[in-house]
Amino acid sequence: MASAPTSKYNSHSLENESIKRTSRDGVNRDMGEAVPRLPGETPITDKEVIYICPFNGPIKGRVYITNYRLYLRSLETDSALILDVPLGVISRIEKMGGATSRGENSYGLDITCKDMRNLRFALKQEGHSRRDMFEILTRYAFPLAHSLPMFAFLNEEKFNVDGWTVYNPVEEYRRQGLPNHHWRITFINKCYELCDTYPALLVVPYRAADEDLRRVATFRSRNRIPVLSWIHPENKTVIVRCSQPLVGMSGKRNKDDEKYLDVIRETNRQVNKLTIYDARPNVNAVANKATGGGYESDDAYHNAELFFLDIHNIHVMRESLKKVKDIVYPNVEESHWLSSLESTHWLEHIKLVLTGAIQVADRVSSGKSSVVVHCSDGWDRTAQLTSLAMLMLDSFYRSIEGFEILVQKEWISFGHKFASRIGHGDKNHADADRSPIFLQFIDCVWQMSKQFPTAFEFNEHFLITILDHLYSCRFGTFLYNCESARERQKVTERTVSLWSLINSNKDKFKNPFYTKEINRVLYPVASMRHLELWVNYYIRWNPRIKQQQPNPVEQRYMELLALRDEYIKRLEELQLANSAKLSEPAAAPSSPSQMVSHVQTHF
Repeated sequence: MASAPTSKYNSHSLENESIKRTSRDGVNRDMGEAVPRLPGETPITDKEVIYICPFNGPIKGRVYITNYRLYLRSLETDSALILDVPLGVISRIEKMGGATSRGENSYGLDITCKDMRNLRFALKQEGHSRRDMFEILTRYAFPLAHSLPMFAFLNEEKFNVDGWTVYNPVEEYRRQGLPNHHWRITFINKCYELCDTYPALLVVPYRAADEDLRRVATFRSRNRIPVLSWIHPENKTVIVRCSQPLVGMSGKRNKDDEKYLDVIRETNRQVNKLTIYDARPNVNAVANKATGGGYESDDAYHNAELFFLDIHNIHVMRESLKKVKDIVYPNVEESHWLSSLESTHWLEHIKLVLTGAIQVADRVSSGKSSVVVHCSDGWDRTAQLTSLAMLMLDSFYRSIEGFEILVQKEWISFGHKFASRIGHGDKNHADADRSPIFLQFIDCVWQMSKQFPTAFEFNEHFLITILDHLYSCRFGTFLYNCESARERQKVTERTVSLWSLINSNKDKFKNPFYTKEINRVLYPVASMRHLELWVNYYIRWNPRIKQQQPNPVEQRYMELLALRDEYIKRLEELQLANSAKLSEPAAAPSSPSQMVSHVQTHF
C-alpha cells in the first residue's frame, strides 16, 4: 500500500483549467508569476514561511493569500512542493506557540481543513507576521463573520455552457411521465408559504386538494409533507419523501395525514399496503416523541407497514468521520490498519445507508408497494435514501447530466442544509449542525461505481471534483440551506454553477468503460466484505500512499478509443476524397458512416 517517500508532489487536486489561462491578468509581477488566479480573484498578501510538512519535514516557502485561496510555493531547490488550498476548505485557524516559545518552528499557525488534511506554518516571532497572517486568513476564510461576500459572488469565470439550466423540475417530472391521471404538479409552495425548505414546485396525488395539503403540513415536522420524488415507468409505484409526523408523547393523530397517505397508496390500485421506511433506529424514533416528533403507528395507519433502517444521526456521522481523519492523516499506521478502520464505524454507516436504499429500490422495482421515506426532518438521511434508490432504479441518473439533476433535485432543491452541514464561510467550527451527510452519499455512489464499473458515465475524478467544490465556495451550487434562501440571494444570477465547469469539459469526467443500459436496476452488495475505504479521496494528501490514478487499464483503454477515433476520421477523409474522384457516385457508399460501419474495432 505504501510507496517510497518523495519530496516532489503537488497536493492540489481542484480543477485548475480556467486558472491557468488567467494567471497573470492584472496581478503584480511577483505574485502573478507565482500564483494561478481566477477572474475576480485578488491578491491580499504574501509571506515567507516554513511549511511543516507531515511527510517530508520543514520546507521553506512563500505563501500567497488571495480572496479565494492560500497558495504555497517551495523556495527549496530539492522540493517542488505546491499547496493550493481554497479558503472555503478551512474549518479552523489556531495560533501555535507563544512569545516565549523556544523550540524550532514552534511558533506559527495550525490550520484544520474540511477535506481530511491539516496545515502547519512556522513564522518568525518578530514583526507581527503571525498576527497579520492570522487576521487576513480569518477574514477571508470566514467572510460571513466579517460581513464580506463569499468568493462565489466575486467569481467572474465564464464557461461555454450554463450549468444553472441543467435542472428544470417540470422537464424532469415530464421525463418521468408526470403529471398523469394519479399525480399532479402543484404550485401551492411557489412563494414558499406552505414549507420554506421545500422547492416551489411539488408533485402530489391528483385526489389531494391544496387545502388538504395545508392541513397535512400542520402534522409534519417543518411542514415537510409527503411529496413524490420518483415514479416507476412500468408498475407506477412511487418513492415519496417527507419528514416525521408530529405524534408526540400523547400519541396525537391527524385524520388528514392518515387519509393523505392512503390516497398515496391508492394511486396504484395493484398494491394493498404502503411501505414506510423510517431511516432512524427504532429507539431514536421513540425518543423523538419527547420533542414532539415520532412515527406512524399501526393503529393509526392501517394500510401501511413501517420499517426502521437503523441509520444514525448527524452527530454520530460527524464523530465517525473525525475518527477516519485521525487514522488517515497525517500517517497511516499499517500494523493496526484494519482494526483502526473498524473502530471508526465509517464503513458500517456506509453499509447501513446502502442497505436502506436497496430496500427502497427493491420494494419499488418489484412492484410490491409504493414507498414513503423519512427521518426526522427529511433533509439528511431521507435525501441519502431517495437519491441512492433512484440511482439504483433509473439509469438516466447514472449519466453525467442525470447525476447533476439528481443532486440538484433531491439534495439542493429539497433543502439539504448545505450551509449548516458544511459551514460555508462560517468560523464556528464546533457547530453541532456540521455533518458529512453529503460526503457519505458520494462515498456510497463511489462504492456502487466500484461494483458496477461500466454502469456510470462519470469517473472518480467527477465525484472528487464535486466534493472539492462542496467546500471551495468558488461556485454557488451548494451555498445556503434551501431554495428559498438561494432565491433571496439571487444565487443563479450572481454566481457560477459547478455544472458549468464540468459540462464545458465533460471528457475529463467520463468513464471510458461506460456502457449505456436502459432499465437495468443495480443492486450493490452492501456487506462489509465488499465495501472499502475510498483511498483516492480520504488518503490522497499522503504522497507515500501509492495513488491508484491514473488507472493503467483505463489509460490504455482511452488511448485505444482515441486511436479508433483517429482511424475513423482518416477513413472519412479518404472516403470524401475518393468520392470526388469517382465518376459514378452511386458506386460509393452514401455516407462516411456507412463505409465506417464495415470496419469493426475490438474496443
